[in-house]
Amino acid sequence: MKGLHLLFRPTTFPAKTFTPPPPSSQYPTETRFISLIHASKTTKHLRQVHAQILRRNLLSSSHLTTQLISASSLLNSVDYSLSIFEHFPPKNLHVFNALIRGLTDNSRFQSSISHFILMLRSSVRPDRLTYPFVLKSLANLCLGGLGRAVHCSVVKSGVEFDTFVRVSLVDMYVKVEELGLAMKVFDESPEKNKSESVLLWNVLINGCCKFGDLGKAVELFEGMPERYSGSWNSLINGFMRNGDWKRASELFEQMPEKNVVSWTTMVSGLSQNGEEEKALAIFFRMLDEGVRANDLTIVSALSASAKIGALEAGLHIHDYISSGGFRLNVAIGTALVDMYAKCGNIEAASLVFGKTKEKNLLTWTAMIWGWAIHGRVEQAFQCFKQMMYSGVCPSSAYISGIKPDGIVFLAILTACSHSGKVDMGLNFFNSMTCDYSLEPTMKHYTLIVDLLGRAGRLDEALIFIQRMPITPDFVIWGALFCACRAHKNIKMAELASQRLLELEPKHPGSYIFLSNIYAAAGRWDDVERVRTLMQSKSVKKDPGWSYIEADGQVHSFVAGDHAHKHAKDIYLKLEEIVAGARKQGYMPGTEWVLHNIEEEEKEDALGSHSEKLALAFGLIQTAPRTTIRIVKNLRVCGDCHSLMKYASKMSQREIVLRDIKRFHHFKDGFCSCGDYW
Repeated sequence: MKGLHLLFRPTTFPAKTFTPPPPSSQYPTETRFISLIHASKTTKHLRQVHAQILRRNLLSSSHLTTQLISASSLLNSVDYSLSIFEHFPPKNLHVFNALIRGLTDNSRFQSSISHFILMLRSSVRPDRLTYPFVLKSLANLCLGGLGRAVHCSVVKSGVEFDTFVRVSLVDMYVKVEELGLAMKVFDESPEKNKSESVLLWNVLINGCCKFGDLGKAVELFEGMPERYSGSWNSLINGFMRNGDWKRASELFEQMPEKNVVSWTTMVSGLSQNGEEEKALAIFFRMLDEGVRANDLTIVSALSASAKIGALEAGLHIHDYISSGGFRLNVAIGTALVDMYAKCGNIEAASLVFGKTKEKNLLTWTAMIWGWAIHGRVEQAFQCFKQMMYSGVCPSSAYISGIKPDGIVFLAILTACSHSGKVDMGLNFFNSMTCDYSLEPTMKHYTLIVDLLGRAGRLDEALIFIQRMPITPDFVIWGALFCACRAHKNIKMAELASQRLLELEPKHPGSYIFLSNIYAAAGRWDDVERVRTLMQSKSVKKDPGWSYIEADGQVHSFVAGDHAHKHAKDIYLKLEEIVAGARKQGYMPGTEWVLHNIEEEEKEDALGSHSEKLALAFGLIQTAPRTTIRIVKNLRVCGDCHSLMKYASKMSQREIVLRDIKRFHHFKDGFCSCGDYW
């Protein structure tokens, strides 16, 4: 804080002439203009009012100038606000406050701080209305040192006990990660034990939750003089952010009054903690209790549906959006596109995309990803091209569409990988750096390895890894290994497996990879040695699971599952499917079970894969000729992929399977992936 007086040193502005204030007889005109300013709905209207003020020589009115700056800021015309400010000679407190607030509200934080410094140098003393917005800007810029200096200025100005200034100070210290100073300001607050200080408590509770100090957060919550919905919501959100959704749920049920923020916090928090079914249950319970959702609630519920492929739930939410009069804005439109794409209905996603008038980069990305994971490569390329030219006038010689980012390129590279478009994928990868100055991430490099590996260009993939400017990680070597296994290149697979073990000696995948290599080579003693090593280190393979939605309920299965109440019927149905498929030429792909066991035992192991159980359940529980939709957390194995093709032909049903990599649409004995996955 030393030298702060130099930074805030007042300077003298050169004298300027300006029209004196209007006589009292003109005050009714000023009042009328203020009404017109407030009534302006667009910047164009505001400029017209401004022009009339200039014609009447009323711009010298501090009140009118303040209103113009505030109104233009509300219309997101910050540059216009700055222009008005620059042309108003006496930079007084009210004009500075209006501008600083407008800049802060429009996220022009750096400019807000610059004008605060200009204010001090102009010998204009800040007041209690200045500091909250300055502190908010400092918090967003993470300028803790300058924040402490401004705190000193607050004390010198004598406004440190103003409620909003104090709340802003605590909030600033929390956001710049100075929880100790935030607690100190709180402890020194004389009004903290009054009911009107609830905001101060909520901000500090949020801070404790942010730093993971839930014990302190609970202590503060229990010590509050009075609790409002916001207090409960703050603590519930804190537990959700720290992964304790059970404690958050307990608090939610104890709430005396729940508002839409409470419900939204639960829906969003449960979804983010991997409890999508519970998130959807809470959302529909909220509607049953007559609480109207807001945009964020809807987006969170659609996200939960998308994660587990719950199309029926997603359709109900879409119906609610339509019947509830919600506008198909960017957020809701993007969430709907994402939901339909991830739930397997890419045509519905495309339809919603077309109806969404306001599209941003996220909207385009969701649609491109949708086409990519469904193997619709031409549509993905076309959508990418449309994004590039969106908003461009046909007669214009310049491209001014939406500029792609790294995530869009991940989507388009995925499309290339799933369709075998190797050269096109390499061109897109090179375009990232050459045309858009985007630095590839590890995910981009992984996709290129996957792209080359799928196409059997293993030597190129290995050279690519060796020439990478960043050190390849576990996922990249895993991509190479999978390609080696698919193309039966044992030697390179051993190299990849060794790298995997070096990088992640405790990762279960490393041992599984190595075990599979030895099994494929018939080295069963080595397989047993690796498996024993896994057991001794308590390393366990992540179980495979599959979801299927039926009658509005999501049912989950794991490999070898007998826990489902219809387990007996499911296994009988699965035997029926396999028997029928055998008559049509199906042979279990026992090479996918890499253990030294007899062929019959291998077939039994294959028969209990989670996606097969979900398929059998779907054929039992859903109406004939309806589409069966399954979501799997791992890559579908070759044997299950083969059986799904036969099942689609025998049942005359479309089977849509979403695995960790892409969608497979099985129909009439064929898959949309063309067996290239």
